Amino acid sequence: MTAPKSAPRGEHTPRAGSRWETELRWTGEQLIDDQAPEPTPNRAARRAAKRVQIKRSQA
Repeated sequence: MTAPKSAPRGEHTPRAGSRWETELRWTGEQLIDDQAPEPTPNRAARRAAKRVQIKRSQA
């Protein structure tokens, strides 16, 4: 195994076309219709709910 170099690495040049001009902006409040169906939970949420259900049934 080799030891780390004592000389620090120099900075690399940025990739062509990449810029630091990104600006975050508020796009406004998103309104959801009251009649819209509830969104379905993702896989992680379904697994967590199932884990709680199994844990409760065992206790």
